Amino acid sequence: MDTTKDAVFRALRTVNYPGFSRDIVSFGLVHGVLMEGTTARIGLVTAALPQEIQQEIAEAVSRVVRTVPGVKDVLLQIGKPPQSKKVRTGAPTPEEIPGILHVLAVASGKGGVGKSTIAVNLAATLAKSGLRVGLLDADIHGPNVPRMLGLKHLPPAENGKILPAEAYGIKVMSLAFAGDDAPAIWRGPMIDKAIQQFLSDVFWGKLDVLVVDLPPGTGDAQLSLTQRIPVDGAIIVSTPQLVALDDARKGIAMFQKVGVPVLGLVENMSHFRCPDCGGVHYIFGQGGAAALAAELNLPLLAEIPLEPLVREDGDSGFPAALDPNSHTRRAFFGLAEAVSDRLGIFQAIPEVMQ
Repeated sequence: MDTTKDAVFRALRTVNYPGFSRDIVSFGLVHGVLMEGTTARIGLVTAALPQEIQQEIAEAVSRVVRTVPGVKDVLLQIGKPPQSKKVRTGAPTPEEIPGILHVLAVASGKGGVGKSTIAVNLAATLAKSGLRVGLLDADIHGPNVPRMLGLKHLPPAENGKILPAEAYGIKVMSLAFAGDDAPAIWRGPMIDKAIQQFLSDVFWGKLDVLVVDLPPGTGDAQLSLTQRIPVDGAIIVSTPQLVALDDARKGIAMFQKVGVPVLGLVENMSHFRCPDCGGVHYIFGQGGAAALAAELNLPLLAEIPLEPLVREDGDSGFPAALDPNSHTRRAFFGLAEAVSDRLGIFQAIPEVMQ
């Protein structure tokens, strides 16, 4: 089914680079398109071009896109192209995966804090914003990502490479696709081998960011990931509860010890708003992650409320961040914006041209 977003991309392919017969899409100057109702938000990676060229492209894009049925307003975000990351120093030296610009680890010290829910909804919001996103379910002992995205099978392999499944614009790989309900009772070497296969034997293609959903704790999967590839940053998920924060502190220390930047904390299930009376209830405590972030001089990236629809959507295979009925979706988009900013995935300048 053709969408307004598809029509916008077709329109953009009619805009040529000034003085050339080649269009700006094939030149790689269109970073992404996001439809927000009747408003088309378009990311252009033209900030490094001469000012007069930027202006000419911006005017042409605004003029052409406004002719697309269903589009009333156009917002242009002008930025620099995503930069390839530098390999971290350390031993052993990790090797980059060709085509993947950034790797983001989503981790937690304790299980049950909603880490996979955060990883899935973060990936969905990043993809919705126009980024090329992959999601690696590295939670070997509890791989739940496919269920949360409504996926059951991988496509057939090609040229000796495993192809990831796709949903909501996200490329997904998980041990759950093995189709065996038996538990993975594995020691360290087997976990390391699985992580290696997920990274080297899967054809991820070109990605702006690979989100890695790690198992809870500070064990073999975390070490295997940081030794195999350069990880650009990690976010730590916790509830406000002190017993969860105790383990979050250990997870932060682990990433710092192996040289992975900790981008910040995410407080999940921060509060519950009663749909009947409108009262706010702090079921797991109040302000715990904010206090830990302040103590460790780290940013608090987001406070995600406890909302039944997040669980319902996850069980049905639909990210709540994409559900217009979810009151939590705004918090997920705020998290995606904060993560993108700290990773430098899209280096936007403050001005938004209209």
